[in-house]
Amino acid sequence: MLTIRDLGKTYANGVRALDNISLDIPRGMFGLLGPNGAGKSSLMRTLATLQEADSGSAVLQGEDGQPIDVLRDKDTVRRQLGYLPQDFGVYPKVSAEDLLEHFAVLKGLTARKQRREVVDGLLQQVNLWDARKRKLGTYSGGMRQRFGIAQALLGSPRLVIVDEPTAGLDPEERNRFLNLLAEIGENVAVILSTHIVEDVTDLCPTMAIMNKGQVLLTGEPNAAIEALRNQVWRKQVTKAALAGYESRHTVLSTRLVAGHPVIHVFAGERPEEGFEQVAPDLEDVYFQRLRQQARQAAPRAAAA
Repeated sequence: MLTIRDLGKTYANGVRALDNISLDIPRGMFGLLGPNGAGKSSLMRTLATLQEADSGSAVLQGEDGQPIDVLRDKDTVRRQLGYLPQDFGVYPKVSAEDLLEHFAVLKGLTARKQRREVVDGLLQQVNLWDARKRKLGTYSGGMRQRFGIAQALLGSPRLVIVDEPTAGLDPEERNRFLNLLAEIGENVAVILSTHIVEDVTDLCPTMAIMNKGQVLLTGEPNAAIEALRNQVWRKQVTKAALAGYESRHTVLSTRLVAGHPVIHVFAGERPEEGFEQVAPDLEDVYFQRLRQQARQAAPRAAAA
């Protein structure tokens, strides 16, 4: 369990990246969903002890059940943390086996026999055993991400953080990588930070939606979807009429279908003739929270 309370971070340029973030993250897959610039990476870097917070607290339950202060006891946290950042670089001329051995030494696995067993086991777990002798520069994007997870799992961490891990992967590699994350999440807490709604829908029993440094929603994806039941409406409109609909209604999303915009609208009753009620999904929840935040911020911005 990771407990975060009132975490704050403002950068030197005045950007409030984390605005009193509070979250309870249990064992298993936890989805952190939000657009680019939402503050997800700032939160991940703070939890990974790569940057300081200005205020608040983060406490991780250690292996012995004792609480670990994430913001102050960084050496202890790092021994129980696995981290795969958004931009994970590799040495292209080194083999996966050799580089993972090197990372294992840095992680404190100095006994050769034990290190060999751990490295071999991880390469098999991420399905890279047959490619272990290949140079990392020859790996596909998905293979590099799976290697990144292998290094994140060194030392049997209790908390694994992955930041935008499926960006740029083809559908097959994405599915393989997500299945691997799901297996890992059976035993430890895994924070999956992403802007891809489907990744959270498919994998995460609990989640949070973030934007502009704030938590807009936290809980179970299915419960959040159920809360929108009977409030999402769909209609195909013309491009010329789209602006009018956006001014009159809370348009959640617009998607071109056969060259024509299809809009989803959030409303307690049928907005106008021609709308049909549709079953909501997590994308509707996501956009409804973003639109709600924007509406609440508009009067404050006007007053300022």
